[in-house]
Amino acid sequence: MALIHVSSPHTNRSGKAGHVMRQVILATLPGLAALCYYFGWGPLINVLFASGLALLFEAAVLKLRNRPLGFYLGDLSAVLTAFLLALALPPYIPWWVTTIGIFVAIVIAKQLYGGLGQNPFNPAMIAYALLLIAFPVEMTRWSAPETLLEGPLPGFGDSLAIIFGQLALPDGVTLATPLETFKHKGGLTGEELWASSTLLNNLEPWQAISLAYLLGGVYLLVRKVYTWHIPVSMLGSLLLIAGLFYAADPSNYAPPLFHLTVGATMLGAFFIATDPVTAATSNKGKLIFGASIGILVYLIRNWGNYPDAIAFAVLLMNLTAPFLDYYTRPRTYGHKQAERGIARK
Repeated sequence: MALIHVSSPHTNRSGKAGHVMRQVILATLPGLAALCYYFGWGPLINVLFASGLALLFEAAVLKLRNRPLGFYLGDLSAVLTAFLLALALPPYIPWWVTTIGIFVAIVIAKQLYGGLGQNPFNPAMIAYALLLIAFPVEMTRWSAPETLLEGPLPGFGDSLAIIFGQLALPDGVTLATPLETFKHKGGLTGEELWASSTLLNNLEPWQAISLAYLLGGVYLLVRKVYTWHIPVSMLGSLLLIAGLFYAADPSNYAPPLFHLTVGATMLGAFFIATDPVTAATSNKGKLIFGASIGILVYLIRNWGNYPDAIAFAVLLMNLTAPFLDYYTRPRTYGHKQAERGIARK
């Protein structure tokens, strides 16, 4: 009997999508814990509520499409989408805003395109961008972290009551984010703003949350869930362009580390831009993809209408992912050079 000799590589671990999604969800938990530590129970309630809604909407659409529920719900992609959207929302966002966001992410941005693997845009970021445009007041009404409050954070019961409309979030508890504060500094110079702003001199909560997302991202890199190309190129380009502008005019531009450690930079770099469905796939394409997101984030933050631009930058680059893949294809084994661009006959 002739035996067939098959060369490497050989699969040595589970290739199920659910395994990957589970790893990413676990990696977000340090960031979720940091959010709850500084902002109270709101982020946890949002995550649990959004996850339940995501499973409900996904199951409803799968039923309409005559797809097996267990198989598709088991990949946990709906839960991961819910996690990412809920983590990006303000801690005490009204429940109906979260409901609209999850409906858009699951039903419109994912299932109407055919489900997991067919969507051209990141579902969580589609939902976030729509909510930000449609409900700017609710989406920019952040609560103050515990370090800036004179009293304690709302308890679990009060947090539920605030989110589900039974209790109003006190005006004294709300504040602008650090990115909003710097963007709308008016006639003040950067030095004057840093000297006078209590918020900008208490950035520990946002820095700690960013560090938690960084640790989660490193965990995913170690587990080889994705490669380093997108997060490193995104953070590197953002650091470079922010450093150049800050060195040229520190009175009008924020320091580079400010852009890296406040807002959703780390969440975007390690958990959103790296989405394998909507990002570039070749290594060279990933480097261009990530670097372009970093540059777009800086441009939108400084000259656009929105202080934190992760969603818009990622969505714009999602448009270019097929183009990048087409023009950055690696050399096929047995060929002298890669086949790129329009083939010549």
